Amino acid sequence: MSLQVSTTSFPAGGTIPKRFTCSAEDVSPALTWTGVPPTTQSLALIVDDPDAPAGTWTHWLVYNLPAAVHELAENQPRSEQLPNGAVQGRNDFRKIGYNGPCPPSGKPHRYFFRVFAIDAKLDLKPGANRQPLDQAMQGHIVAQGEVMGKFAR
Repeated sequence: MSLQVSTTSFPAGGTIPKRFTCSAEDVSPALTWTGVPPTTQSLALIVDDPDAPAGTWTHWLVYNLPAAVHELAENQPRSEQLPNGAVQGRNDFRKIGYNGPCPPSGKPHRYFFRVFAIDAKLDLKPGANRQPLDQAMQGHIVAQGEVMGKFAR
């Protein structure tokens, strides 16, 4: 199944404004999603850049979002626990929460904001990095969707 993920912060496939990058305020964009299957127990969000020079770079991990949550407002706090009950992991900057696009100068990089519907609550503590999250989700994803934006410096 497919989730429909969207944002009012930038056009799908278009340029991500500086406000959401390391070139400015570096706040998280607003995200919404629809089409969550009834078997969903929790949701996860992974934001990454597959065009990074050292390989895919993870910018944001959120997991154990309650299944009834259908959005994340702009400028989420950089705390282990979010007000909606979700927890955040450690990104490849080794920080909790969102750190936006920060590519080296040159061609635009693509940034994928992927939302996963999961048929379980994940047994992960706050601050987990990408590998344990990927392993915990394995075999439990019932739907997913994404929106992509680009950014260059």
